Amino acid sequence: MSLFRSMFSRLMAVILAAILICVFGLTALFYVTTRSNYIDARLNDLKMQADDIAYLASRVRSSSISGFGFGNATESYINWKADNIYKEFNAYSVVVDRTGQITVYMTADLMNESGLEFDRQHVMDTLAEVLRGQQIIQQQDGPSGPMFTVAVPWMDNGVALGAVYIQTAAQTVYAGFRSIALKVAAAGLVVLLISAVVIFFITRQMVKPLRVMAQVAGEFAVGRFDRRAPVSGSSETRELASAFNLMAGQLAALEQTRRDFVANVSHELRSPMTSMQGFLEGMLDGTIPPAEHGKYMQIVLDETRRLSRLVGSLLNLSRMENSETQLAYSDFDVHECIRRVIIGNMSQLDEKNMEVTLSFGDEPLYVHADAEQIEQVLINLISNAVKYTPEGGHVAVSTAQDKNCVRVTVRDDGPGVSPEDAPYIFDRFYKADKSHTVGMGTGLGLAISKRIMEKHGQTLRLLPDTPGAAFEFTLENARTEEKA
Repeated sequence: MSLFRSMFSRLMAVILAAILICVFGLTALFYVTTRSNYIDARLNDLKMQADDIAYLASRVRSSSISGFGFGNATESYINWKADNIYKEFNAYSVVVDRTGQITVYMTADLMNESGLEFDRQHVMDTLAEVLRGQQIIQQQDGPSGPMFTVAVPWMDNGVALGAVYIQTAAQTVYAGFRSIALKVAAAGLVVLLISAVVIFFITRQMVKPLRVMAQVAGEFAVGRFDRRAPVSGSSETRELASAFNLMAGQLAALEQTRRDFVANVSHELRSPMTSMQGFLEGMLDGTIPPAEHGKYMQIVLDETRRLSRLVGSLLNLSRMENSETQLAYSDFDVHECIRRVIIGNMSQLDEKNMEVTLSFGDEPLYVHADAEQIEQVLINLISNAVKYTPEGGHVAVSTAQDKNCVRVTVRDDGPGVSPEDAPYIFDRFYKADKSHTVGMGTGLGLAISKRIMEKHGQTLRLLPDTPGAAFEFTLENARTEEKA
């Protein structure tokens, strides 16, 4: 479980980190962009106010722009507008003539309450530039810290008679943006929290099938192969669950095959060993008279040969499954190989009064393979045909050649292979006869033959829909250029 908790934690951490980076990046971008736009908007508003005052100032006679309360209506309006600028923007306004004389257009009471310090030096430094018709919007260090200054010329008949300056502390502009920044930060935090909750449930749902599969795998470890993982989740998880369940089915089949093999081999080993032990004890304790010792010694010898064949089959199967085992390829006459195998089984054929038909002529048919291993395949197939065909039956061996390969078929007229056993007859240790009939083999012959043909890169199959049992295997045509 710790593995999957770790996977869950890592997925959560990675996804949340990605979301955090995105949220932080977007929030920072939004903050910087909004801050810049907000400051630009505030300064543009101040510039519009400065333009209005400049227009009004041009309407006032220059002789009247010298103080407060001259009774001029336009001048009174300028005073009112300057007061409103202070109240709305926390900024104050002055009008400067060409000589640099400053007229403050704010009421005296409001001027005294504000306590603002005007940056006169900046006015003097920039006045000449403004009188040339330039407009100024900039930030500078004032007497009380950073300040924003907006300056525009006021004109009369196309001549710049002075300038309008509006100044405000930079902190005042930034303070107005703080509430927006807090809202942006709060929105980013809410998005992050919602994302964390959503990702938590999504990640848990993604990991859940893996956790279930881990539990099922743990039950496999104790031999419970009947459990299956639910096929749910994403397409990749469903594919994994399907493959996992297929593996479980194969493991269950393999476990059953292993148990059957243990039962079969135990019986095959126990029967001859019990028989030999009984006969030997009988001869030693005198139960079997000396005159019959030879008879029973022959039985003991036959049983040892049977044990030797069983061990040899196991070793042969192991050798065929070893990837390092190399085949001794050569060109040889498969017809001659078949005849040798038939001759080797003549005693069993005669004992059961069986007929053998070879469906090929005397002409040789050369193939390219490991002759010894192909002979073993023929021995297994023909021996099976003899074992499972009733007395007086018939066995037929035929060959056919085409441009791609040579096909060898072994048929019998026995009971054949049942549809239930057909899918498993080439499995290791599988034995269709569950009665453990003595002398009927251990179910290794076909498995060994299948591995031999796979090692050659060829096929061995049970032919369907035939009377009795018919097996066909393929061989590579002889390499005539090498023979020459």
